[in-house]
Amino acid sequence: MLRKIRVTLAIVFFAAITLLFLDFTGTIHAWLGWMAKIQFLPAIFALHAWLGWMAKIQFLPAIFALNTVVIIALIAITLIFGRIYCSVICPLGVFQDIVSWISSKRKKKKARFSYSPAKSWLRYSILAIFIIAFIAGIHSLVALLAPYSSYGRIVSNLFAPIWQWGNNVLASVAEHYDSYAFYRTDVWLKSLSTFIIAALTFCIVIVLAWKNGRTYCNTVCPVGTVLGFLSKYALLKPVIDTDKCKGCSLCSRKCKASCIDYKNHTIDYSRCVDCMDCIDNCEFDAIHYGLRKKNNHVIENDDTKGKKKNPASRRTFITLSALMAAETVLKAQEKKVDGGLAIIEDKKIPNRATAIVPPGAISHSNFATHCTACQLCVSVCPNGVLRPSTDITRLMQPEMSYERGYCRPECTKCSEVCPTGAINLIDIAEKSAIHIGHAVWVKENCVPLTDGVECGNCARHCPTGAIQMVNSDPADPESPKIPVVNIERCIGCGACENLCPARPFSAIYVEGHEVHRTV
Repeated sequence: MLRKIRVTLAIVFFAAITLLFLDFTGTIHAWLGWMAKIQFLPAIFALHAWLGWMAKIQFLPAIFALNTVVIIALIAITLIFGRIYCSVICPLGVFQDIVSWISSKRKKKKARFSYSPAKSWLRYSILAIFIIAFIAGIHSLVALLAPYSSYGRIVSNLFAPIWQWGNNVLASVAEHYDSYAFYRTDVWLKSLSTFIIAALTFCIVIVLAWKNGRTYCNTVCPVGTVLGFLSKYALLKPVIDTDKCKGCSLCSRKCKASCIDYKNHTIDYSRCVDCMDCIDNCEFDAIHYGLRKKNNHVIENDDTKGKKKNPASRRTFITLSALMAAETVLKAQEKKVDGGLAIIEDKKIPNRATAIVPPGAISHSNFATHCTACQLCVSVCPNGVLRPSTDITRLMQPEMSYERGYCRPECTKCSEVCPTGAINLIDIAEKSAIHIGHAVWVKENCVPLTDGVECGNCARHCPTGAIQMVNSDPADPESPKIPVVNIERCIGCGACENLCPARPFSAIYVEGHEVHRTV
């Protein structure tokens, strides 16, 4: 019964969090966004964001903030029930269970696992590297080891394109019947480096889980190491009853964490993820989940007492759909033509001196410190503005660029979904007052000067009226008009850069601000 409850909850959490990354409309986040905020590392980073502002706000509101409550709750759950977080809430952990389950169905042999001593030196070495990287501000390494963020990158880069292509097929069918229940979305490669990292992470996790179950959780994952240390002192845990145990080793052979030493009747609770597989598969009712006594007897905490176990596996309870193959070609862009059927050249990213981070990020420093590069904001951005950075100092962390769209004043999706506080929640009025950058005019690329035709696209579409068209020669009223930027009014939304007809580089582009300014 305990295993069925655990599996049911794990399926619910896994499906919901996966949908958060697949949902490009942002509608699901209104209902399920809290599931991203209860992940362990995002809660830690969010608390860090709160503490950074402790000097500016009262103590009690900060200490009782949601992220603080989440961290306390997760620690309390671990100290009471063990590593429930790893087996139910963490999507990367549940993903490994799915892979391991599929592997068990393909391998007909009964014994898959066996007890192996803990590789504590490796676990704590990686944890030490993670902590040092966090303190030293090596954000790329922190993001690389964060389990929730790793799963988010896998879904965003490998699964989301397949999901979006499926949506586009449905949109085509719907259009045929004059229905607009679905709409097309662009499928494009946002960052080659992030895609490669996601693919490598996917392959490593697949291989380890296929062969050895929870090896990644118990050797690489820093969250697993921290919770493993706490779970050694858990109040409730699986316990072997030595009077009933026949030494058949079935529990050890079914343990995906390889933490049960059936010969000595011991369980390494720092690696046990409370999957309850051992309890479900014990034919002699010798393992129970409850309070441990000195003589290894237990105060039972389930309804399995007196019931004879069915030796047949009960894994058919899981009915998840098979995950689609990864590492697919992402860049599928159709050629665009103008009215004369001339091919319109794609825009290229300008060489910005300062990268642009989203409104609500406050500053580059604040954003870099608290972002775990989970890609949730990238997945939900409706305008194609956010994409993972390729700069080594902020690798995989989102940045803004305007080749595909611009940051619309009425959109606050990224601030709504960020679970770590890297992008603070803002409303539409606040966003319109935040200056994330300023427009810069490039004379050599401007169409009125290069082609001798009127334009004014940048001025017409500027939502703040920060651009005015003036004569290029003040003494000649017939001279071509060129844009002049009022930096005090420009908020850096990128409408001018995106809608500029100059190719391949726009004649006007946005330079980011290190610290955002609010007026």
